[in-house]
Amino acid sequence: MSEVLLFHHALGPTAGLHAFAEELRRAGHTVHEPDLFEGRTFGSIEEGVGYAKEVGWDEIMARGERAAEALPDGLVYAGFSLGVVPAQMLAQTRPGANGALFFYSCLPPSEFGSWPGGVPVQIHGADADPFFMEEGDVDAARELVATADDAELFLYPSDQHYFADSSLPSYDAEATALLMERVLAFLAKRP
Repeated sequence: MSEVLLFHHALGPTAGLHAFAEELRRAGHTVHEPDLFEGRTFGSIEEGVGYAKEVGWDEIMARGERAAEALPDGLVYAGFSLGVVPAQMLAQTRPGANGALFFYSCLPPSEFGSWPGGVPVQIHGADADPFFMEEGDVDAARELVATADDAELFLYPSDQHYFADSSLPSYDAEATALLMERVLAFLAKRP
């Protein structure tokens, strides 16, 4: 079974993200859920991103690094939206990554050097989500798929950014069920 380091999105550690992590645990995986916002949650993407900017992106990244420090090598790094940033950085720069799962976001691999050989990745996004489709994330995801040894991009029919967070009005149960099926298949292949 896999050990997953899962970073939350800009609203903070919501009940829906805890439920997502719990579903992975029920499948036998170990999941760590660090809180990049130190107990704060927000009602909108803009508020959460505003907080991250106020604290500073360097500090958000440092919090992600600190969350990984006490954990073993061989992690699968996962992130939702804003959480993709530390997840991708760690997957690309911390030795021994066992995989990466990116939800609703992706950065160009060049942001952190190059994608490491032998590290599989899945990227999940909504095909009509303006954040994912119009702000460069889907382009970065396609670039990563084209250059990595083992990479997949999955698009879901939705215009919602946080479609897999069951605690939000944007939740899409059908798309999330398919996403979870793909994630569990991915994790089952990791030693």
